[in-house]
Amino acid sequence: MTPTYDKIHFKFKLNGNSYDIEDLKEVAYSLVKEGAPYEKVMGDFLMDWLDTKDHINVRTSGSTGQPKLMKVSKQAMVNSAIATGNYFNMEPGQKALLCLPTHYIAGKMMLVRAMVLGLELDFVDPSSQPVFDYGQVYDFSAMIPLQLKNTVDYIYNIKTLIIGGASIAQPLEDAIQGLDTKIYATYGMTETVSHVAVKAMNGEHKMKYFTVFPEVTISQDDRGCLIIDAPKVASERLVTNDVVKLHSDTEFELIGRLDNSINSGGVKLFPEQIEAKLASKIKERFIIASKPDETLGEKLILVLEGETNTIDKTVFEGLEKFEIPKEIYATPKFKETATGKIQRKGTLKLLGKDIVK
Repeated sequence: MTPTYDKIHFKFKLNGNSYDIEDLKEVAYSLVKEGAPYEKVMGDFLMDWLDTKDHINVRTSGSTGQPKLMKVSKQAMVNSAIATGNYFNMEPGQKALLCLPTHYIAGKMMLVRAMVLGLELDFVDPSSQPVFDYGQVYDFSAMIPLQLKNTVDYIYNIKTLIIGGASIAQPLEDAIQGLDTKIYATYGMTETVSHVAVKAMNGEHKMKYFTVFPEVTISQDDRGCLIIDAPKVASERLVTNDVVKLHSDTEFELIGRLDNSINSGGVKLFPEQIEAKLASKIKERFIIASKPDETLGEKLILVLEGETNTIDKTVFEGLEKFEIPKEIYATPKFKETATGKIQRKGTLKLLGKDIVK
C-alpha cells in the first residue's frame, strides 16, 4: 500500500524524539513561536504539512528568474520520497541529516522523506558550513555544492550524500574522489518535486550521465531541450529549457541552459561547457557570458568575482578559438540565490547597462 501524506511512519524521529501527528503539531507551533529563524521556517512548513489541505505552496529558487510560489501536491511529495527511498535502499530507522534551509523544496523534502520512510532525522543550522555531530553515522543527507566544499573533510560519517541546487565544479569533483561517502549529483526542480535523476560522482559506480528514476520518461523537443514525463510527481509533461544529449532511454548529458546560450558570429556556445573546461584553472568564482557586439552579435566575456579583472591568459589554453573570452570583467560579489547558485542575469546587471542585452 502506498503511504499517504496524512500519515507519519511510526519509526520517524526528529532530533532523537518520536512524535505522532498531534505531538508534531505542537513541536511545529513551538518552533514558530520560539525557534531560531531557520527553525521558524521549518515549523511553518510542518504546520502546513499537517493541516487538512492536499497541497502546499512552495517558493522556487529564482536561479533563472524571479522566485515564485507554486502549488505542490502533498501526495506528489510523498511519491517523490518513496522514489528516492527505493533508489537508495532506505529503510525505516536509518539516520538522516537535514542541513538545508526548508524555505525551498530540497529542504522540505528531507522532512517529508523522514516522515514517510520512517527515518530518524537530525536537523542543524543550514549555514554554508553546517556543523553536525561528526561522531554520528548518518545513512543519508543532502547539501548544496558550497556546503560540500566547506565540509568535505567532515563528511566521512555520511554514507550517502546527494548534491543539488547547482553543478559540482571540477575542483570539488576532484576533491571527493577516494572518499567513502557515496556522492550523487541530482537533477530536478520545484516542478518535479525535487530530483528525478541522479549521477554518481565518485566511487566504483561513478556515472558519466544522469540516470532517471523508474517511472520517469525522457525525450527532447525540437530545440534539443529535455522533456520529462513523471506522472507520480508532476500532473503534466514538463518541457524544460535544459539542452541535453540523450544517451539512452534513461540517460542524458546536461549541455546547458537554453536561456544562457550565446550566438557569437553564428557559433552557438553554451557557457556551462566553457566553464567546465576552465573550472580547474581559475581559482575565483567566475561565469562565462556575453555582451552585445555590432560584428558578432554577441561577444563572449569572462566575469570574475573579485576586485581585479587581471588573469593569466594561459588559462585559456585548450579552448577552441571561438571559446576564448574577448573581454574580462570583475565584480566584487556575484548575485546568488539562497541556495548559493549564481544568478547570471543579476550578476551581469552589476556590470552596467552596456553588458545586459
